[in-house]
Amino acid sequence: MLTLPRRCAYHVYVNTHESPELRTETLSAGIIKRATTLADGRELIYFDDPDTTLGAERAVDARTLDARGETATMRLDVLTGDWITVAANRQNRVMMPSADADPLAPQSPTNPSEVPSLYDVAVFENRSPAFGPALAEATGTAPAASNPPRGLDDLSALGLGRTRTSVGRCEVVCFSPEHTGSFGTQSVTRARTVIEAWADRTAALSQLPGIQQIFPFENRGEAIGVTLPHPHGQIYAYPYVTPRTTRLLDSIDRTAPDLFQHILESEQASERVVFRGEHWTAFVPFAARWPLEVHLMPHRHVPDFAETTDAERDELAPLYLRLLRGVDALYDTPTPYIAAWHQAPVNVGRDSVRLHLQLTSPRRAADKLKFLAGSEAAMWAWAAEVTPEQGAARIREAIAKADAAHASADTADTADTADTADEASA
Repeated sequence: MLTLPRRCAYHVYVNTHESPELRTETLSAGIIKRATTLADGRELIYFDDPDTTLGAERAVDARTLDARGETATMRLDVLTGDWITVAANRQNRVMMPSADADPLAPQSPTNPSEVPSLYDVAVFENRSPAFGPALAEATGTAPAASNPPRGLDDLSALGLGRTRTSVGRCEVVCFSPEHTGSFGTQSVTRARTVIEAWADRTAALSQLPGIQQIFPFENRGEAIGVTLPHPHGQIYAYPYVTPRTTRLLDSIDRTAPDLFQHILESEQASERVVFRGEHWTAFVPFAARWPLEVHLMPHRHVPDFAETTDAERDELAPLYLRLLRGVDALYDTPTPYIAAWHQAPVNVGRDSVRLHLQLTSPRRAADKLKFLAGSEAAMWAWAAEVTPEQGAARIREAIAKADAAHASADTADTADTADTADEASA
């Protein structure tokens, strides 16, 4: 998560010709992108809703910050071929701060947070990342790594004592300036803005030297290990193809290059479908591991968010919110989850690995969690307590319940608006 150093000072300035450049670009759906830098050179990008009430100017980050730390090191586990990042700078992460010390809220005279201005959606480089700030080559304010990975062949070679610099980038994606919430508590308009941000950042991060895979995700709930209640997610730009995707590529090689299409057609014909739209289908997978696990997949092959169409993004916003609100309707309290958006690697598997969501929760009852212990944690040998068919039925019922509650709330809001209008006319 995010780490704030103790030493910082706060002042407020507004963008002028002497302040960091504010680069503005209009994206799809009327969303405005405004890019600038923080006091220590980290990139900060605002994504304004199409109906934003914010002005064009943004305050300057005038804090006095320590220089960015050294990039972490990766060590090879020769037994598995996995690269393990050793990032000691992440030990001092902020833990559940009060609202007046929220590091993801807009800055105020008493809270020198990470975002200088009020915002709709904001994305910035994590100050204490697992990957970066060094890259395979110097780019912008990012230095060149002293010992970067030398391509996929270098990363796949086994050997004792192998190390590489943990190049890459980790970004924080703030869904809202509010202190509490999640992706599922946002409006359709705001969800669409976040999706546009994911697409924009996927395209940009894929161009950085040494980057092999981009991973947008949201951790929700203390049971998952969340340390900040602010509604936010993250994006990791890895210097390698992740272990899960490596296994996926192997399965594709052993079956068919259009394996995802076969999976989608099989699931669409099953009782595990949760809902289906014009461009997306949500389903509980045939071999679900977790008590709650749902996948959301586009109907056509698309490797990542950057390659989705406006129509696919437009439909995804309400469908994804519907899924998350249904997940929260399963119990009387919000459901902890990991929302993992799997994308194709940057340089391999582009024609075979399909963008898809894997939403998982360890919650197996209102007051019970699934813990990964001996067999699952040590041997990667899973045992599921809930059948995927039962899981799909429960989620369908919960979505119907959430839909009814949402419709009722909309009707009440409409009635309130009409009453207010009648009073005004009277």
